[in-house]
Amino acid sequence: MDKSKTLNILKNAFLMERQGKSLYETARDSAEDPAVKAFFQSLADDEQEHMDILEKQFKAYMNSGKFAAGGYDNDGASEPAPAILTDDVKAKINAAGFEATAITAAIGFEQNAIKLYALRSEETHDPEEKKLYKWLSVWETTHLKKLTALQEELMERVWEDNNFWPF
Repeated sequence: MDKSKTLNILKNAFLMERQGKSLYETARDSAEDPAVKAFFQSLADDEQEHMDILEKQFKAYMNSGKFAAGGYDNDGASEPAPAILTDDVKAKINAAGFEATAITAAIGFEQNAIKLYALRSEETHDPEEKKLYKWLSVWETTHLKKLTALQEELMERVWEDNNFWPF
């Protein structure tokens, strides 16, 4: 693959992570409950970590034409997800407010990131690039699963609160 395409993929990946971080920070700032704020801050911190990784790889690729080795030998699934999404936090998220809207938007960000990272990990022949994008794909999948489950719970809560169930 030519250098400019690889750099564009890194730039797009960085931008997606930055947009996700911004969304999480906005949700954090609009939340009133400290535990809900902490939940969104945890997600923003993850996105910052990904931005730092992508920036490091961008610089390495610019300087040497190769991805920096190390740090992505596991598949990302062994990284522990923060246990901050407790039942108490879920109960405090406003199911019909901005927090729930942010979760819906975040699901779209995560799906796009997973698609980009999974595709790139399949396309590349560079073993370090492959490891990086596979690791990021799996990590974003953990976010997606967490957010999707939360969205489903919030939707059920709205349905129950408004007596939308037909039985």
